[in-house]
Amino acid sequence: MNLRTVTATRYVTPLREGGSLPAIIEADDDGMYVLKFRGAGQGAKALIAELVAGEIARAVGLPVPEVVFVMLDPDLARTEPDPEIQDLIRASAGLNLALDYLPGSVTFDPIAGQAEANLASEIVWFDAYVTNIDRTPRNANMLVWHRKLWLIDHGASLYFHHTWQNYRDRSQASFAAIKDHVLLRFANELQAADALLTARLTPAMIDHILQLIPDTWLVDGSPFADVVQHRDAYREYLVRRLEAPHAFLEEALRARSLHV
Repeated sequence: MNLRTVTATRYVTPLREGGSLPAIIEADDDGMYVLKFRGAGQGAKALIAELVAGEIARAVGLPVPEVVFVMLDPDLARTEPDPEIQDLIRASAGLNLALDYLPGSVTFDPIAGQAEANLASEIVWFDAYVTNIDRTPRNANMLVWHRKLWLIDHGASLYFHHTWQNYRDRSQASFAAIKDHVLLRFANELQAADALLTARLTPAMIDHILQLIPDTWLVDGSPFADVVQHRDAYREYLVRRLEAPHAFLEEALRARSLHV
């Protein structure tokens, strides 16, 4: 479970959903990727959430496009006519993050879309665990590609790390926003998903995922003495959140009982 590093060779087009202006880029491996800029929005924290949540999803068996590191040369800004994009590229020089671009994919339809009960339950459990507030009917952040659901855009997850206030206590908290989850109505196997994914997500697996975070992303504005303490705090939060009882599961069960 190691991430590849590619180099951006061409800025193709912006994706103007949301405020962070992700973009489709071409890389030196001839692949196309959806690039998340370190210089946008919440900066490195959004990339950390994208990386950690995305790799947790992959580790427990959920469908996520490949996540890669992307080296971005600020000289790419010279060919862009939009000053906002120029500034974004220059502010993001160095190491960024991207997801594999899925050509021909379509956005999941929150009204007509369907999901099997086991998959829906596992996705709802995962989003409650990583406190992902961004899987709602307004913005499902799921694609359908080759008739299969794919999870994208996890930068809004793990929002506790924007302040780190009382993060130990918050690790045991429920997740009230799960009531708005786009797949909640299909998730009638939540307890089975809880048992399965809790068993799959071991502390060793969490450790490995956290080691993927570049040190440079843990430095800016960090409340910790060094990157080791910073990673340890992420580990403590994520491991403690797996300890029984799971308040986030109970909240999801309550929300679903009111939803159906």
